[in-house]
Amino acid sequence: MDTMAAARDCQWSVDGLQLTGLAWGPEDGLPVLALHGWMDHAASFQELGPRLTGCRVVALDLSGQGLSCHRVAHATYNIWDDLPQIAELLDQLGWEDCVLVGHSRGANVAALFAAAQPERVRALVSLDSLVPNPAEEDVVSTLRAFIVETRKQKARPPRTFSTKEDYIRRRCEQGNSRQTSEALAERALEKVEDGFRMRGDPRLFASSAVKLKQADVEAVLRSIRCPVLNIWAKDGILRTRPETAGLARLGANLIPKYETIELAGDHHFHLDAPVAQQMAHAILAFLDRHTEH
Repeated sequence: MDTMAAARDCQWSVDGLQLTGLAWGPEDGLPVLALHGWMDHAASFQELGPRLTGCRVVALDLSGQGLSCHRVAHATYNIWDDLPQIAELLDQLGWEDCVLVGHSRGANVAALFAAAQPERVRALVSLDSLVPNPAEEDVVSTLRAFIVETRKQKARPPRTFSTKEDYIRRRCEQGNSRQTSEALAERALEKVEDGFRMRGDPRLFASSAVKLKQADVEAVLRSIRCPVLNIWAKDGILRTRPETAGLARLGANLIPKYETIELAGDHHFHLDAPVAQQMAHAILAFLDRHTEH
């Protein structure tokens, strides 16, 4: 399956920023908005998106990532900063509500949106995450890190690589499979005179100004009224960050309609074609049970 050949390039103007994305499926299909993980982009859904048959899947490049514009100098990249832009994008798409599919950081953003705007979310599919891990550090320490790291990242020039292969090799060294690294390279990089430059805004590496505490995380989970399918990778963050298992248990206890499954693969398991096929089958069956097409 030539998944990228089937994709349609999209762009919108939101908050004065040009946001971009990819779309698959019929325009009158079940509306699905897909939100990628940290420093990824819309193409991370290139295997899953076209396999969600009968759905209109729109995968967004969140601002500062992929081909979308960076935010202005005084703006931030706290996870809640994406929420008004998502609401505006739904308006522009003409969708009163939708299914949200989120991976990693995108799953966290999707959960916050589902809690805050329950009338706009028919169902939530969370891939290898659910909500942010509760913060243990005090608010003053977090604010201090936010100031220091934001200033540091604003002054940092974008990372460059002599060749695209250098970028792929670095992602592999950081734990991504070669297949994942190759799939993400094209949209993550732009050609410059001395090689390739990362498109992602360096400020995404900075600490958030404030982080959710245990009570905040529980409040978010209690406020999610839509059906939730939480799909975990067997070699994903449950293995690399064992504390995340507690969030899955919280989800089961606090979300009224919560289902969970595990599939083979690492954190980017949705980019592996055979796993993406299994994932699509599970998601479509879940949506058939819980949504009206």
